Amino acid sequence: MVRTEGLLRTHMAKVTSKYQVTVPRAIADLYSILPGDDIDWVPAGEVIRVIPAGKQTAGGDLESRLRLFDQATERQRKRPQTAKPQRPRGRGWSREDLYRRGRSR
Repeated sequence: MVRTEGLLRTHMAKVTSKYQVTVPRAIADLYSILPGDDIDWVPAGEVIRVIPAGKQTAGGDLESRLRLFDQATERQRKRPQTAKPQRPRGRGWSREDLYRRGRSR
């Protein structure tokens, strides 16, 4: 996604059969990525961070790590809450039934 003049736009890229990805021109221009530049692919939970050459990675100073943590926390808050599975009730047996199972009477 690219924020341009207050608008949020999504740029999609396809992965080729050789596992290559083309950086969309708008993204390359925004981050000064030129042909032949190296970029880093960093796993970040459910997403992948693409870091242009010469930029600081998440392993940097404390301030940048805290900023990334705050961003991840905000993404987590925006995720829809799923209902927790409830325990089954009325299974037809009790714990005591399990303890007595296999014992002679």
